[in-house]
Amino acid sequence: MISIGPYHKKNQELHSMEKYKLLYLRRFLRRKEGLDVESCIRELEELKDKALMCYDEIEDLINSDNTGQFLKMSLFDGCFLVEYIRERCGIMPTGEDMIIPGGCLDNQVSRDLLLLENQLPFFVLTKLHDMTKEETDELPFTKMVKWIFFHDLPKLTPASFNESVGNAAEIKHLLQVIHMSCHPSEMKTNNLTGNISKEAEHSRKTLCCNLLQIIRSKEMPKYKDNLTWQENMPNATELREAGVGFSKVGNIYTCLAKDNLGDSTSLFDIRFENGLMTIPCFKVSDNTETVLRNLIAYEQQSPDIDPKYFSEFAVFMDHLIDSEKDVTLLRLKGIIANDIGDDKEVANLFNKIGKGVGISSDFHYKEVCGKVLQHCEQPWNRMKASLRRNYFHSPWAGVSTVAAVILLLLTVTQTVLSFISVLK
Repeated sequence: MISIGPYHKKNQELHSMEKYKLLYLRRFLRRKEGLDVESCIRELEELKDKALMCYDEIEDLINSDNTGQFLKMSLFDGCFLVEYIRERCGIMPTGEDMIIPGGCLDNQVSRDLLLLENQLPFFVLTKLHDMTKEETDELPFTKMVKWIFFHDLPKLTPASFNESVGNAAEIKHLLQVIHMSCHPSEMKTNNLTGNISKEAEHSRKTLCCNLLQIIRSKEMPKYKDNLTWQENMPNATELREAGVGFSKVGNIYTCLAKDNLGDSTSLFDIRFENGLMTIPCFKVSDNTETVLRNLIAYEQQSPDIDPKYFSEFAVFMDHLIDSEKDVTLLRLKGIIANDIGDDKEVANLFNKIGKGVGISSDFHYKEVCGKVLQHCEQPWNRMKASLRRNYFHSPWAGVSTVAAVILLLLTVTQTVLSFISVLK
């Protein structure tokens, strides 16, 4: 729907959104007395060389004749992002309405702002924000970003909204802000800030990537008979037949509020204990596949991100879900909130999204998979599950089974007593 940065700049089909960029630019310039396009361009020119190093294969914008076009693009797109984020947070000039009201267009724009190839350097955004921010602005810019994308994610930990993301100068782009906000509940904030510094040291070209360079790790956790968990991991239906129960944990929130900011239940907090697999409930909507694919792509092209939580979640769910039967089972347990209607579509989503995804040797769900496989190897667990499924699948079936067992015992008792009496 909308082009941000240089990669889709020449796509004529996206030019209809340029009028909105102009409207947001005008609003941006009205925020401070004496601010105009020329002065903004001069401010961004100080960041030009650093910004150009963030992209690859944009030679037509690097030569001396066209650097002005690059700065103009950075200003228009940067002002759009800053003002759009402010607008979503309710920070608008007095008496002015929303330029892009909520609805289908707003949904498509917010989706596009999380595309990996549709990013501006974060230091450009923070520069523009700092140039025009009001003293009354209570939220840091990174918190504003978290706030507006909260509803686009399958499940964002509300508690992570209050977490510090460290030095904003080391953040690459909007997508990274969201990625840093999604992590297992036991992961501490200092680990997040450490990861930012580690990534910043790796490469100066941090916004460019080849999305086709997906490398599968050769080192996988080994289990019995030298087979990997991937070759043994049953799907949800098979696990139920082996006596595994499923239960949801946590809640799905449509917005951030004071009463849920303490909830630290993360999308990645999957556990298995005593035959019960607990999975945080999450929502699957029209935007879920796009958001997950771009977060996974970001992890795949960032060698210093480890563990790759979204990649490993996708791979785990791909093994847990093979067909719509598995989705139906998880949906009925309250684990998956299916907003796209058809369980088969959800199954197709996870079957596709996990293909070709590389994961680390220290797989995040290694312990869970190990416990599951150990449980499934016990014959008694399958016998109990079969008994429960065939004879106790409903209250009436259970009553009938118990009555039949009692009748059988009484018959056996009567036969034994009769035999004893004959012997006497």
